[in-house]
This record gives sequence, C-alpha cells and structure tokens, in this order.
Amino acid sequence: MKALALLLAALVLPGARMEAQEAPRPTPATPPPEYVVGPGDILQVTVYGNEELSRAPTVQPNGTIGLPLLGDVAVTGLSASEIQRKLTALLARDFLVNPQVEVKVKEYQSQFVSVVGEVNNPGRKPLRGRTRLFDVLIEAGGFTPRASGEVVITRREGTFDNGGHSLRLQFSGASPAPRDLVNLEVPLQNGDLITASAKYYVTVEGEVVRPGRYPLEEETTISTAVSAAGGLTRFAKNDVRVRRVSPETGKTEILEVDLKAIRNGKVTDLVLRPNDVITVPRKLF
Repeated sequence: MKALALLLAALVLPGARMEAQEAPRPTPATPPPEYVVGPGDILQVTVYGNEELSRAPTVQPNGTIGLPLLGDVAVTGLSASEIQRKLTALLARDFLVNPQVEVKVKEYQSQFVSVVGEVNNPGRKPLRGRTRLFDVLIEAGGFTPRASGEVVITRREGTFDNGGHSLRLQFSGASPAPRDLVNLEVPLQNGDLITASAKYYVTVEGEVVRPGRYPLEEETTISTAVSAAGGLTRFAKNDVRVRRVSPETGKTEILEVDLKAIRNGKVTDLVLRPNDVITVPRKLF
C-alpha cells in the first residue's frame, strides 16, 4: 500500500482538488475480471514431461490454437486457467495419463483501451491480465501539468456496477486520499475509453493585484477568485462584471456583481463556471 501511495503521489498533479461531485463511486469489493484470450494473443502451453507437446501458439482469427495431438482447439473467450483445464481434459481423455498442463498468456494482442486527454503518452494501451486504471495511467506516463485530476472512463461494451456507461473519478493532490487508492483499483475491460480532463480556469482582469488565469476549483466564487488574484487595488470599484459564455448556445451573458454587498452578507456570493471572465473596473475620480 505504501508503494502504491508513493506512485500515486508521482502520478497525480499536486494541487488538484477533490470535486464535490463524484458519481458513481467504484465498488472496492468488485474484483477485476480474469483476462479472456482473443485472436492475436500468443499463449505459452507447457505439457510437463512431454516437452514435444509444448508450444507457443497464436490465437487465430477463427479463435483456435493448433497443438500436437489435439489439432485445432477453440480458446477465444476463455481465460488461461479455463484453457488449461480444457487442454488437460482433452489430453487425459485420449492421449496421456494424468497430464500436467500449464497455460499462460505470453503476449497480449487482442484487447485494448484508449487513453486520451492530459496524459504524457496518450494512445491505445493493451490489456494485460487483470488491468486496473492505475496500470494504464502509469503506462500513459501520468498526468500532464494541465490535468485537473479528473478521469472519466467510458465503457463501450457493457456497463459498470451501477448500470451506467461512464464512471467519473476525481483524484486529490499531492497527499493521496484513501478514495484515490480505491479509484485506482477500478478494473478495465476491452474497449474502455479513459479521458484525463484538463483544468478549468477563470480569468480575473482589471484592478486586482495579480490579474491572470486561475484554476476553477470546488465551489470557486467570485470573491475567492478575486482573493486568489491578490485582492482589489486601491483604485478598484466594488461593482464588477462577470462575462459568461454559454457552452450550449455560445451566447455571452454579462452579470453585474457587488462585492461590497457580498462582504456584508446582503447577497449570495456568485459561484463561477469554467471560462468565466471577471472584470474589476477602475474608479472614476
């Protein structure tokens, strides 16, 4: 567990915050399914005491492997342990007394997931046995500095335990939380799409000490954004504007906000949305 925590600390972008919404949450009691072979996988079949029967066959497009004595044997959709039992039974029935057979997957070539977004090495990643989210994120080189820590898994074949086709996870910052370790154990299956989301930002401009872009974190409000920008200058007005573009319609909306009324508790602090632009105007003397 300690080693996993250290790797997580290197994997997850420091400073990322836990989002308020995390739906659905993974079920830690669900074990990863055993890998089932398919066309293109290369197996290692060992028959102890009968080395001439041992082979490293490739699963053919029709789902079979070719073996001495047995000919073509259908294996697609079976796990290595199931293939091992099947070959043992076939050899024991007609050819050998108490055969000792071992089957392993030598090369994984039939099942893949895709990783996109803010990772260092995006692309198609092969499933190797009981593959977890953690395994794939490590192979993808971890998050880039632009990552928010949010990962969305889209399941194209089947559903998650709750019946949904997507799973949204949010990892915390440099100190891994117990929930992070659980989330990294989510088992993956063929065809899954893993998206590492980019940070959301808001822009604060005008009469603030440090104008610029700031990460949109959990429940960021206009007053917290202004504080992150160093607060108001002595020339700033309390009447500020928020420029907001609707992602659905593309229309721009201008919101007028009174910071003094917020400080005095007379109005509710405005919760910001991604890409909001806060403009603090200068006083007219």
